[in-house]
Amino acid sequence: MSQKIAFQGELGAYGHQACVQARPDFAPLPCHTFEDAIEAVRRSDADLGMIAIENSTYGRVADVHSLLPESGLHIVDETFVRVHINLLTVSGATVADVKTAMSHTVLLGQCRNFLRRHAINPLVGADTAGSAMHVARSGDPALGALASELAAEIYGLDVAARHIEDHARNTTRFLVMARDPDYTRRGDHGMMTSFVFRVRNIPAALYKAMGGFATNGINMTKLESYMVGGAFTATQFYAEIEGHPDDPSVRLALEELDYFTNHLQIMGVYPAAARRHEQAD
Repeated sequence: MSQKIAFQGELGAYGHQACVQARPDFAPLPCHTFEDAIEAVRRSDADLGMIAIENSTYGRVADVHSLLPESGLHIVDETFVRVHINLLTVSGATVADVKTAMSHTVLLGQCRNFLRRHAINPLVGADTAGSAMHVARSGDPALGALASELAAEIYGLDVAARHIEDHARNTTRFLVMARDPDYTRRGDHGMMTSFVFRVRNIPAALYKAMGGFATNGINMTKLESYMVGGAFTATQFYAEIEGHPDDPSVRLALEELDYFTNHLQIMGVYPAAARRHEQAD
């Protein structure tokens, strides 16, 4: 039996594209929500989960940072997907035929110039691939979908216009989640370590906690805060650094961080994607 990787959305979604790109030998398992994808891994219905965490245009994906620490899963890899948006139509229809385009609200916002130029009305759909499925079932040449070329292949649609996104470098980053951590050194571009923490209630605790990374020469690539438990005073931080916990400098920095925190949880140790070191297409 082939291994499975769960993702949020229908077949043809950008999460599906991420699965094909990062784990081509795994069978994709579509899930309605990120929570469902995480639960599929926890229940062993899937071996891995592909979770979108941030987009270069719109920032972090809502709620994901609060979902992951409570998931019981571990980050084992990352992948970056170049989000090319296409206008999909039923067979034979052209851009001129399309009066309304359906997609997730985020994608609609990324194609405003194209839609305005062609006098196409935006219509919010549940997700990108689901919109493509709806267009295929409707058979209406006046209705298009904004989605991936993979969705066009799956649902038998024409690509009436390719790469219509307003921002030429629109990219989404995904994390690969597993039930068990993997601390082995792997990949060709160094290692990344992700963790969450809460600082102790003492003056300048965050400043002091971050000092260990500066003095030990550790590059922190991400630091984000978000409230937990519905309280304005309860703040948790999500951070990512270059390096492995066994590196002497990283070990010293994490030890110093631990002194100034009342909660520290390693979320994952994984190889840095080549995309981190390349210019966007």
